[in-house]
Amino acid sequence: MTSLDRRTRGRTAHGRLQALDAYLLHAERELLTRREGDWARAAFVDVGFGEHPWTTLESAQAFREVNPSLPVVGVELEPARVASAQEHADALTDFREGGFALPLRPGETVRLIRAMNLLRGYRPEDVAGIHHTLGGSLLEGGLLVEGSTDTSGAVGVSHLLRRGGTGLVREALLFHTDFSRGFAPVLFRDWLPRDFRRRVKPGEPIHAFFAHWMEAWNAARAAGHLEPPEAFHHSVLGLAERVEGVMTDPWLLTHGCLLWRPTGGVFL
Repeated sequence: MTSLDRRTRGRTAHGRLQALDAYLLHAERELLTRREGDWARAAFVDVGFGEHPWTTLESAQAFREVNPSLPVVGVELEPARVASAQEHADALTDFREGGFALPLRPGETVRLIRAMNLLRGYRPEDVAGIHHTLGGSLLEGGLLVEGSTDTSGAVGVSHLLRRGGTGLVREALLFHTDFSRGFAPVLFRDWLPRDFRRRVKPGEPIHAFFAHWMEAWNAARAAGHLEPPEAFHHSVLGLAERVEGVMTDPWLLTHGCLLWRPTGGVFL
């Protein structure tokens, strides 16, 4: 175990990452289904699956609806967790002991890496290095998803980082809520990725983003859009008028998702 690989509580509930799976199936179907060359057997790798591999198995089932032959690898630091998960292993699903330097075998390739709810205990300055280590395993065009959710998966925010020809690009932030906790933009602040959580202060881009979103939310409510899904929908439309790169895809709005993909990527 290195300083950048630490034990987590591992209390992942059934369905915690279901909304993220749904987003990936909607927005990244081509990534999940690519089969040419090195993509033919490129895996989805779930890092830090926890005490029980529920979310790994749920994602495998969801993604195999569009790619039935998708290899899936669950990775955990704790040997006991890996041993326990082996009862769920099969020809396409494997569980391995390891950390951010993924325990891949010769010839294996990776299309998608998910590392959710792992970095909250790390220093913000560690995050870029962890992203670099994880992203080094991706095929060019592959995606790293890293962020946080609450314990049920009702609220979450994720980095979407794309492997380009010169390394990872911080392509977008994805916000999601299922409205079970109501809705106001401030709801997301505690679930920002680790490197953003302490940056929500005057002078920082993420602070300006939230300030504009609050303005748009207040305007939506003043116009009579009071129910959480409706307030969310209209606040995102208003935010898109104030901030470059806010996506207004109807699917996103209907599913409680805000995708912020500014030109050049999302930077600190």
